[in-house]
Amino acid sequence: SELGVQAPLGFWDPMGFVKDGDVETFKEYREAEIKHGRVSMLATIGYMVPEYFKFQGFISPSAGLKFADVPNGIQAITKVPAEGWLQWVALCGLYEFVVNEKVGDEPGNFGKGNLGFTGESIADPAKRTRGLNAELANGRLAMMAFWGMFFQDAFTGSAWGDWALYTDSPLRAFENELGAQAPLGFWDPLGFSSDGDVYSFKRRRSVEIKHGRICMLASVGSVVQHYVRVPGFEYARSSLNSVWDETFKVPGVYYFVVGFLLCGLFDLNYWRQDEDREPGDFGDPFGLGMYDTDMRNRELNNGRFAMFATTGILVAQWYTAKDAVEQLGFA
Repeated sequence: SELGVQAPLGFWDPMGFVKDGDVETFKEYREAEIKHGRVSMLATIGYMVPEYFKFQGFISPSAGLKFADVPNGIQAITKVPAEGWLQWVALCGLYEFVVNEKVGDEPGNFGKGNLGFTGESIADPAKRTRGLNAELANGRLAMMAFWGMFFQDAFTGSAWGDWALYTDSPLRAFENELGAQAPLGFWDPLGFSSDGDVYSFKRRRSVEIKHGRICMLASVGSVVQHYVRVPGFEYARSSLNSVWDETFKVPGVYYFVVGFLLCGLFDLNYWRQDEDREPGDFGDPFGLGMYDTDMRNRELNNGRFAMFATTGILVAQWYTAKDAVEQLGFA
């Protein structure tokens, strides 16, 4: 019921910072969140405004430095004299420790009123709650937006820099590979391929394709098993625990052992990756001639989607004890 608990995530604390239920700790975190959000909202605006407007005159008369001479973004750090940054830190400290005075124990309330300068709080409780929720939501968005601008500035030289300007990126070695498609292009947020190693990239791509193929079969199997049961599984209920239990009973365990051995046989003998072939290319045993670039991109996309789908089906089945078809309300 706290502020900021909004759809679609509700109360979202994936790291469990306030799982102990300590109210004072929660208020400290909330105040820090509000403060960082307010700073980030100003910072994102500060990133944009200098692109269109700069003050007239000198920022440092003694150094002959004009406002117009100061570049936008990260490059301004080295351009502005150290004395200028010290003045800015002193101003922020003055405002933080002298001007700001808390009102009550409500996080973020310094008695400045609506928008931080009217001096009067919003009288209508519903409108005030809506305004505070909007501030939190906008602050969260601004924190993400600022870091996006910051890293784009660092990589390209501008907060609005084109990816093409980041010519030193080791990922450029892979931007024309299969799977690098709109809207994300070559997407590697964790930097697994940031070292530019071709061998490691191909090994990971082979693993990605293999997992995708398995999950495409698994997602289809999750639907089919609702309608078709092999002998030995007729009495298995929809819950994941029930299916797991039946797997290790006779005759289910026989299917498991045979399937496990067949997978190992194919994986270690017939489906071994040949270094002379592209990742995931194990030949064309049926002579269909369909393994072209378009089909391989489709396979990667469908495999990626299937990995999410299969994980979602299994997690939902574990929580709800409903199979894939029941989860969709078709049974």
